[in-house]
Amino acid sequence: MRADNRRLKAFVKLGNYLKEFCENHNSDAEGRFSSFKDALIKAEQQNSWFTHENLLYTLAHWSALLTDDHLTEWLSKYTFNQEAEPKTIGVVMAGNIPLVGFHDFVCILLSGNKVLAKTSSNDKVLLPFIADYLIQQEPELKNAIEFTDGKFDHFDAVIATGSNNTSRYFEYYFGKKPNIIRKNRNAVAILTGNESKEQLKALGEDIFRYWGLGCRNVSKIYVPKNYDFDQLFNALFDFKEIIHQTKYANNYDYNKAVYLMSEFKILDNGFLILKEDESFSSPIASLFYEFYDSEEVLKQELVKSEEDIQCIVSHEMFDHEIAFGDTQKPKLDDYADGVDTLKFLSEL
Repeated sequence: MRADNRRLKAFVKLGNYLKEFCENHNSDAEGRFSSFKDALIKAEQQNSWFTHENLLYTLAHWSALLTDDHLTEWLSKYTFNQEAEPKTIGVVMAGNIPLVGFHDFVCILLSGNKVLAKTSSNDKVLLPFIADYLIQQEPELKNAIEFTDGKFDHFDAVIATGSNNTSRYFEYYFGKKPNIIRKNRNAVAILTGNESKEQLKALGEDIFRYWGLGCRNVSKIYVPKNYDFDQLFNALFDFKEIIHQTKYANNYDYNKAVYLMSEFKILDNGFLILKEDESFSSPIASLFYEFYDSEEVLKQELVKSEEDIQCIVSHEMFDHEIAFGDTQKPKLDDYADGVDTLKFLSEL
């Protein structure tokens, strides 16, 4: 059964609006996008990690997903009881990258439910603006969207995203209700030494997009023994301008100083630090690496660590691998932590 067709059409209109904005915002003589431009300026002022380039990247990505064909195909795999009373789904959103909680927002509304959203203090501008646009397209949504700054006091289920530490609080507070609770995860990449310069340059997009703050950013690479890191550094050279972002540069300087004072062996190209480390989550401006002897043994180890890994970048090694350069281009059915959000909602 299709989801509510009126809501679906509203999201399709949003996708068209985002597409037009990304293509025409620089030539907006009639001022059609003035309010949206103001919202983006406020978002960047509130969180300096949200640069104009990254905001446009996010909006362009969502504009490509919010089409009638994509949404209909995605939703066709699920059955929603349109006669059932809508559930109120509380959503605790992260704020590490722009609109990081938007996928949950879309899932809840297109499943016919109500969203009670607690946005991150780092991302409080964009989603309310988009919600207002959706309500203009479909006024019925006004009764289905609510934002709160306090604790949830009326909800039927919860989707909460945070760190390993906050997840314990989420589990305590929300554990008696149906829930999806997400913890820390990172993306990893497996290199063989046979990658082309184009593939390695694309890997740079996986590493540096959103300054490496996303759970789908590659924070660790696996390389064979005697790997030539020069080929990687040469391919990543085009990303050198990233060091001119003040907060990124501050993290680079700090982490480099810590590593040097601790006498860790590091590789450094002036804007990225490579450190051999078994951990998955590397600090900003750092990339961990680990050597492997056998691809098959490495595959087995990564399967054992799947709860720490959001996605894997490789070439013809895993069934669900991500191509180089595509970690920040998730599809509608690329669910965070591998938990099918729409299935969860359809079974409430």
